Amino acid sequence: MAEVKKQERDFTPEVDALLPETQTLSESGKLSEALDKLFALEKQTRNASDLPSTTRLAKAALDQCYNARDYVQLNATLNLLSKKHGQLKGVVQAMVEQVMAWLADIRKREGDVKWLELVETLRSVTEGKIFLETPRARVTLLLSHYHESLSKLPSAKASDIKESLQTASDLLSDLQVETYSSMERREKTEFILEQMRLLIALARLKDAEVAGKGKKEEKNAIGGGEPDWVKARVGGRKVNETFLKAKENEDLKLKFYDLMIQQALHQTEYLEVAKHYEKVWDTPSIKEDESKNRAALEHIVYYVVLAPHNNEQSDILHHWFVNPALEKLELHYNLVKSFVTRELMRWPGIESIYGPFLRTTPVFSNAAQWEDLHTRVIEHNVRVVSQYYTRIRLSRLTTLLDLTAQQTEETLARLVVSKTIWARIDRPAGIVNFTPKQSAEDVMNDWSSDMQRLLGYVEKTWMGMNAALAAQSRVKA
Repeated sequence: MAEVKKQERDFTPEVDALLPETQTLSESGKLSEALDKLFALEKQTRNASDLPSTTRLAKAALDQCYNARDYVQLNATLNLLSKKHGQLKGVVQAMVEQVMAWLADIRKREGDVKWLELVETLRSVTEGKIFLETPRARVTLLLSHYHESLSKLPSAKASDIKESLQTASDLLSDLQVETYSSMERREKTEFILEQMRLLIALARLKDAEVAGKGKKEEKNAIGGGEPDWVKARVGGRKVNETFLKAKENEDLKLKFYDLMIQQALHQTEYLEVAKHYEKVWDTPSIKEDESKNRAALEHIVYYVVLAPHNNEQSDILHHWFVNPALEKLELHYNLVKSFVTRELMRWPGIESIYGPFLRTTPVFSNAAQWEDLHTRVIEHNVRVVSQYYTRIRLSRLTTLLDLTAQQTEETLARLVVSKTIWARIDRPAGIVNFTPKQSAEDVMNDWSSDMQRLLGYVEKTWMGMNAALAAQSRVKA
């Protein structure tokens, strides 16, 4: 592209005279002759840096090709004019915008073949030009959607579906729209969400393909869709969550958190899922819709309960326990209360009370997540036992947890490794010890602390007795 130079001459009279003449020639079937005349004057206006006149001539040439329905010539003219030596940026930008406006009409009238040719021409013209990065991104999005539509055809084979989705995802992933200064913030966010959506769709397809293979082949498979899941996670970090809080961006907010929930579920990060549902629940449009509000709140409870115990999970669980909104959902409130209260939850009882309802929900209809709930109940019971017992027989602990001896040991080992509790098992004696052995220094520190407390009580008592004696002496006097 040429540097911006001062206009040397105004060709407006010549252009005004030439345009009607070339229009008459093109309408009479002499398109080539009309284009030759336009190109000849265009060269003069371009060399004189007459931007308005050059733009009018370039757009007229394209317009005459379009009206003549000569799409081969239209592609050639667009390519030729955009690559002319010293071509002005404004001219190329105007031509691209003009042709993009025709895309929908050309696809409807001529079909996908002509449309694809023009799209590829536009991508070729806009490639590597920063001032055309936004039009290129929009054209690429159209092409990506076209390839995605091919994967949804009823006649598409499995290999064709994967190839089409891969192409659609690659086309969008090549665009670093977060760096585009000419693109509006909302449009940037829409592009990033589309990138994430296609990456997740492709990752699911690859995972299903790996899962469908035999165990022998599965071991040799390299990650399935894991690289695409990682790319989707990286894409989620590019979205500004503060921008999504604006009321006009609620649709983007809900779409973003839906994608993030899918991402977190793939990683079985239940606490992250719960936090994403909190953001969904906190959306005004969701709060106004009673059914959606209830569904979001239910999912928050489900995933907080499913999340492994840690300080953050405990804080969120207690926060929702005292939230008035949860009290309206009696069953879910009682479920949270069971986990908050320091009492044993016997699994057969939990299964009989909550099972009939929970197993009908989309979350717990999945056998793996129902088993995860069982695991969380067991872990809760172990924490409760460790708070009330310093030592307990393994046989008694097994009875309290409704598990076999081996399952009890595995559960204890997992909680000890995660540093949720401290425990040691004396297998010969069959005793579980929940109190760590203290060093001599710790014993002395505890003794010193206890002695200080004792002396404090003695001093307080002595002062009280002196005060009582002094009061009695005053009364006698």
